[in-house]
Amino acid sequence: MSNARVAADLRIERLPITHPDAQLLVEAVQEEYVARYGGRDESPVDPADFEDPVGQFFVGYLDGAPVATGAWRRSPVRALGAEVTAEVKRMYVVPAAQRRGLARRMLAHLEATAAAAGIEALVLETGTKQPEAIALYLSSGYEPVPAFGFYADAPLSRTFGRRI
Repeated sequence: MSNARVAADLRIERLPITHPDAQLLVEAVQEEYVARYGGRDESPVDPADFEDPVGQFFVGYLDGAPVATGAWRRSPVRALGAEVTAEVKRMYVVPAAQRRGLARRMLAHLEATAAAAGIEALVLETGTKQPEAIALYLSSGYEPVPAFGFYADAPLSRTFGRRI
């Protein structure tokens, strides 16, 4: 099966971040941060950040199994001349489903749903020990923006944005 076919088969469902499938994947990404950086992501996240009108959280399913997450929440960050921005959070694809275009599909879904909610630009923070994430964002039209947020002064942090 081609990667395009697999990505097309991804069923994306909006769920609360507290849903068991969402929590399973959020914990998996936290374990990934521990493996890569030696600790969990400590940036503050409130479940209410991902409820209307502030944000939205999504889980992607392949054959009924939760394999991907992505979310956005409104942000006070001003970037790329946009007045209304949102921050991408909790982008993750389980290792068994990686390299199939699922992250790109989830990112496109986040962009579309954020734009439909009146967001003008998305911003995000990732780290140098996630080169595949940086490659995804750069190849999707994201560009470096000034540092912001919890990890603004962290040497391994990289911040990107894109008008949508």
